Amino acid sequence: MTRLPRKPYEKELLRLQGELVQMQEWVRTSGARLVVIFEGRDAAGKGGAIKRVTEFLNPRICRIVALPAPSERERTQWYFQRYIEHLPAAGEIVLLDRSWYNRAGVERVMGFCTPEEYTRFLRQCPVFEQLLVEDGILLRKYWFSVSDSEQERRFRGRMEDPMRQWKLSPMDLESITRWSEYSQAKDEMFAHTDVAAAPWLVVEAEDKRRARINMIAHLLGSVPWQPVPPRVLDFPDRPPLRGYRRPPRELFREVPDHAAKLVN
Repeated sequence: MTRLPRKPYEKELLRLQGELVQMQEWVRTSGARLVVIFEGRDAAGKGGAIKRVTEFLNPRICRIVALPAPSERERTQWYFQRYIEHLPAAGEIVLLDRSWYNRAGVERVMGFCTPEEYTRFLRQCPVFEQLLVEDGILLRKYWFSVSDSEQERRFRGRMEDPMRQWKLSPMDLESITRWSEYSQAKDEMFAHTDVAAAPWLVVEAEDKRRARINMIAHLLGSVPWQPVPPRVLDFPDRPPLRGYRRPPRELFREVPDHAAKLVN
């Protein structure tokens, strides 16, 4: 697969992001509830896709949920319980940077759950998602697919880049040695949870640019949004000062002008 050139990528991305802003306004005004799940291999490009989706959106309407490992208390709850509190209310969008599918992936492969907990998840998950859809939640599930060679190339790039080393964890590196186990876990997960009410959508992610464009275009095409007339705002005149005199600027502590050092 040839890499999508930068210029057409950036042009189309900006156009799609403009539509995302319009879709957000439709969600806000219509009271829709949208949940988008981002899953896939480590370094498959989920985070980059989420970043492009949210770049121009209102964080009060569209929020990212990336939960840490469960606490001791949360481990005693029903598995889906800690995710439920993050579901959207009317007029909100929630992007799940990994989701309840952790149980079918990393927990299954790394032994963080029991076989009984795993089989219970596979049985309950389609029912849980069916209930969400029946209640009117728009649920979209994207799986970002990447090859083992491309994953390794991206891992090595993170190791050599001090700005991105934080994105590489020992768990990520262990996924290299457990490639086959993760493949089997993914296939079993799809067999049980790729259902008509909440199907999986596979995003080929060897080329990050193509993956982002394809995923965003599909999302926009799958949500039944309509353009909303823009709100008419009257820009007010600034009223004149009414005798109040502000204190001298010298009384305040200003941030040093670091930018001045950059000027020749």
